[in-house]
Amino acid sequence: MSLLPYSLARPFLFGLDPETAHELTLNTLARVQRTPLACLYGERRVDDPVTVAGLRFPNRVGLAAGLDKNGRCIDGLAAMGFGFIEVGTVTPKPQPGNPKPRMFRLPEAGALINRLGFNNDGLEAFIANVRSARFREQGGILGLNIGKNATTPIERAVDDYLASLDGVYPHADYVTVNISSPNTQNLRSLQSDEALDALLGALQERRAQLAATHGRNVPMFVKIAPDLDDAQVGVIAATLQKHRIDGVIATNTTIARDAVQHLPHGQETGGLSGRPVFEASNRVIRLLRAALGPGFPIIGVGGVMSGEDARAKVAAGADLVQLYTGLIYRGPALVREAALALRRR
Repeated sequence: MSLLPYSLARPFLFGLDPETAHELTLNTLARVQRTPLACLYGERRVDDPVTVAGLRFPNRVGLAAGLDKNGRCIDGLAAMGFGFIEVGTVTPKPQPGNPKPRMFRLPEAGALINRLGFNNDGLEAFIANVRSARFREQGGILGLNIGKNATTPIERAVDDYLASLDGVYPHADYVTVNISSPNTQNLRSLQSDEALDALLGALQERRAQLAATHGRNVPMFVKIAPDLDDAQVGVIAATLQKHRIDGVIATNTTIARDAVQHLPHGQETGGLSGRPVFEASNRVIRLLRAALGPGFPIIGVGGVMSGEDARAKVAAGADLVQLYTGLIYRGPALVREAALALRRR
């Protein structure tokens, strides 16, 4: 158990602008990681190993991409007990993201809205941060999430993904192709059948070259949106199988507002995460599992606020579970709670 309960820190953090609180938290984690001070918030990692996509995960609970876009705090976050951590989304070139304010809390709904827009320091800085982390040496699984620059025309998106794949490949346990953020113009169009087919074909060809060069095959996952109809999910599932993609992450944030439209900030533009996306995410997971069969790796993410929620993700068909918004509302204790809930007896 952590020495400093999150319940003491949360009122202070929630009294700040959400992005200010976010940056303060990351800066603090960056300073204390790999020091004895990590015990102030750390949680002992639950030992519940499972093999998914050929990788041995220490437990089935991970951190979703988006919280640590630059990979600055991998070891600081690892102290919370995650079995795997995904950082990014990284783009080839640095970019500031969308104008502020661009993060909003909706406490009544256990939710967040963000329109950050892949703000990050670029591929070179990202790789330097990843290389300095010790998480992988300690048995953790590290996923690196890649995207396109906002200024890159959608017709040239493949170029950005290939450049990012080249950069992250030697340093990743798995790579996630993010085509589902609502905060980069036209990005979600890459989920359409022809665009997805072309993108995944190019990425698989490049991955084969990289595997030969580096002497190891790094699994590749695709992250999709919750705002897809049944037919769209079916097309995506078939395309993933066609290109022998190793897994799928379901889901990203939603653009739906039905559950929060009556709340302050409920109509802000951006991706909605947390409790309101829970059922939408589970619906996509169930559709994917039915279409992909029992052996295809699925990581479930969206609205996990408790151990019971984590079990529901697995019951829907997920092999692994990721947290983000739940971590902000519940703190590091949620990681251990979820891992214990999923531990096989």
